[in-house]
Amino acid sequence: MCDDRSVEIRFVGSGDAFGSGGRYQTCIRLRGHEQTVLVDCGATSLTALKAQGLDPGEVDGVVITHLHGDHFGGLPFLVLDGQFSRRTSPLRVLGPIGTADRLRSAMEVLYPGSSAVQRRFALDVTELDGAGTAVELAEATVRSWEVDHASGAPALAVRVDMADQRFGYSGDTAWTPALRAAAQGTDVFACEAYSYERSVRYHLAYATMIKHRSELETSQLVLTHLGPDMLSHLDEVDQVTASDGLVLHT
Repeated sequence: MCDDRSVEIRFVGSGDAFGSGGRYQTCIRLRGHEQTVLVDCGATSLTALKAQGLDPGEVDGVVITHLHGDHFGGLPFLVLDGQFSRRTSPLRVLGPIGTADRLRSAMEVLYPGSSAVQRRFALDVTELDGAGTAVELAEATVRSWEVDHASGAPALAVRVDMADQRFGYSGDTAWTPALRAAAQGTDVFACEAYSYERSVRYHLAYATMIKHRSELETSQLVLTHLGPDMLSHLDEVDQVTASDGLVLHT
């Protein structure tokens, strides 16, 4: 258990959409001040949590950066797991504009009728404006900034302030000045590095990130969402890279 001022950051999933390197999709677990928050919940997240001995029922809130399946697709399974495990504590979801409708649609596609059942727990969805506005999530505060990634809805970089610690995450994006705001003053900033040098539209290459590294005002940078090109160059990378199960304490 963390003390009142510390936060445990666990990269439950650190991979890309396609399981490159056998990695789980994006899911970052923050635990501090008797509160557990997931930042993104990719389609493999429920399996990843259970494989690492983590109880999905402890999750108080989920912050979603964008509505692609490898960042959002695990939410229906998290909700249903709570339903069948007889969860009673509320589950709060914060995500970009369109999250409520997309979650409802996803649940109906996967399990028709599941979005309308009566549950023992409240499921509350709050949509973020992407303009840096502070939104309270129990003892945490969440801010978001719109970034450059096409997903049928706004894509966000986010910052979660919890127990006097600040965690930021780029989400998926090409380089954009919004990342400066998301990283500023953070204890840890997780940043996408999908490829090593190769340009991939709407994504960030390690070489591009390095050019802008001095603009990211964070105490510790961690690279995540690693694709096959990036994984094949890890011995040439001089920054911390995430792996499934990596735990940091702030």
